[in-house]
Formats: sequence, C-alpha cells, structure tokens
Amino acid sequence: MSPTLAQVTGPAYTRIYSYGAARGENAVPNEDLIGPIDSSDEWIRQRTGIITRVRADKNTDAIDLAAEAASEAIEKSGVPADQVDLVIVATISNPKQTPSVSAIVADRVGANPAAAYDINAACAGYAYAIAQADALIKAGAARYALVIGTEKLSDVVDPTDRSISFLLGDGAGAALLGPSDTPGIAPAVWGSDGSKADAVGMNATLTDFRDGVAPWPTLRQEGQTVFRWAVWEMAKVAREALDKAGVEPTDIAAFIPHQANMRIIDEFAKQLKLPESTVIARDIETTGNTSAASIPLASHRLMAEHPELSGGLALQIGFGAGLVFAAQVVVLP
Repeated sequence: MSPTLAQVTGPAYTRIYSYGAARGENAVPNEDLIGPIDSSDEWIRQRTGIITRVRADKNTDAIDLAAEAASEAIEKSGVPADQVDLVIVATISNPKQTPSVSAIVADRVGANPAAAYDINAACAGYAYAIAQADALIKAGAARYALVIGTEKLSDVVDPTDRSISFLLGDGAGAALLGPSDTPGIAPAVWGSDGSKADAVGMNATLTDFRDGVAPWPTLRQEGQTVFRWAVWEMAKVAREALDKAGVEPTDIAAFIPHQANMRIIDEFAKQLKLPESTVIARDIETTGNTSAASIPLASHRLMAEHPELSGGLALQIGFGAGLVFAAQVVVLP
C-alpha cells in the first residue's frame, strides 16, 4: 500500500493586523509638470483631482520604499519579524528583473527565511496579493504574511506624455496579515481582459531599448478607453464583491478604490449608492497614482485620519494595466 501524504490546514479566518506606508520624499505640484505637456494646473485638477504627487529621490528605489513600509506594518502589528513566514510584493517597478523585491525586503526587515515572491498585476497587484496571502494562511502554508505594494513610477515616466505623465507618483504601502477568530477578509472577485492590454502599459520592451529600436520604455495609456472601462465595468466588479461578502453598500464604513483618478472614484461611489456615512479614500489628491501601492497607501492614511473606522468594513478594488482587476471586502485593523 502506498503511503498517504501528510497534509496541513490553517486557520478558518484571517484578518489585516496593521498597515505601514512610505511616500516619495518630494512633493511635486502640477506647476512643475505642465510645461512639457502644454497644460495647466486647472486642467490637471479638473481631469484628475491631483494637486501634488509624491516622487522619490534619484537614489531611492522601490525596494527602499517597500522595506520602510514593511517595517512600520510589522512594528504596529506586534508580530515579531522573524515570525513572518510569507512576503508578497506587488510591483511593476523592480529596478532589476531579478532577484525579487520580496526576497530583499524579507531580509532587510528580519523575516528570513520567509517564502518570498513578487507579482505583477499592476494597479490590482495589492488586492491580488491580499487574496493570495489570505488563501495561503488558511491552507496552512504560512501563518503571518506581509503584503506590500511598492512603486517608483517616476523612473518610467515620459514628462512629455499628456496621457499619463502628470498622474504618477512613488510610494509603498504594506499590510500584515495573520489568523483571526472571525472572518476578516472576504473572497476576492478577480480577473482580467488581456484582449485590451494595449489600453495601458509600457510603450516598448527592454530588448527594443537594448537594440536601439526604441527609447527607454515608459508608461502610456488610452485615457478614454481606461476611464470608460474603469467606470462601467469595475463598478460591476465592486457590486459583485459586496454580494460575495454577503453585505450591502450600507454596511461599508470605507471605500478604498485604486487611486487612479478622482472622477473615477466619484463615479464609483455614485454607482454603488454608498451612503453619506461611508468614508471614501481620496489619497490621489496629494500622492498621485502609485499603481500597486495606491490602495495600501490610501488605507494607511484613512486609518490615521479616521481611527474610528477600526473594525469596520472596507470595500477595496484595484484595476489597471492588462485590464487586470480584483476587489474584496476587508475588516479594517
């Protein structure tokens, strides 16, 4: 008779214990960017809601930002760093193709020898990583997980690109997850539509750059295509996430969407019929669009400004390049 393989299981539920954050060192106002795109402060504010965005110093990279945010999340959680046995980093701005940001960060914060890997799901990356950490803890593959979204998008910006250059910022947000006696993270609604991958992403490949076929690759987008997709399709995803969690819009204490555009955020809230009591994250106003970092950064600021939200329900949704999306309801730490 063949031996039966041993199996492990984890806790029935997980929750977020704490958040950490790191923002680029420099506040960059609209006035500093309008020349190359022949625009104005008023035009940027009206179209995006951004007044300033944060960008990192030249010598600060996405790894530095991630380690700073992770250290704060660990400290606030009360979980010793050496007990963190899983680190997932969502990013599109690793300064090297390899090694992973996650392995370096795990070492910097004292979490060796945690399992560590990066994921590339752009602006949905953090929500993807939360879903994965939740599942892996419940499966018994980890006990405490560090989830980080980190970006230095200023390295991949063309200052003359009117479609996206003025949107982007730099920063990192982190969350520490672990076992819970009650449900703290609802099932995710996630997916993609790669048929529209050209709507937002890089305008060239690294091999094109190496071969002299294209200049340094930068981010670009078809603004109207992305706006329409986000407003109409992502509102459906958000509603599905509420249904999957078994809650109503009136149960939501906070709404934390990817900080892509203030007009998108406002339209979301309108379509979801969120009550006036729901606090809506608007971190984009002074941070900018930080892709995978935007939801945890917005969550961190929201909890700092509204500690009374602790224990309440938050609906978070990420969406971005590759038309990848993920939404879930979580209990705020």
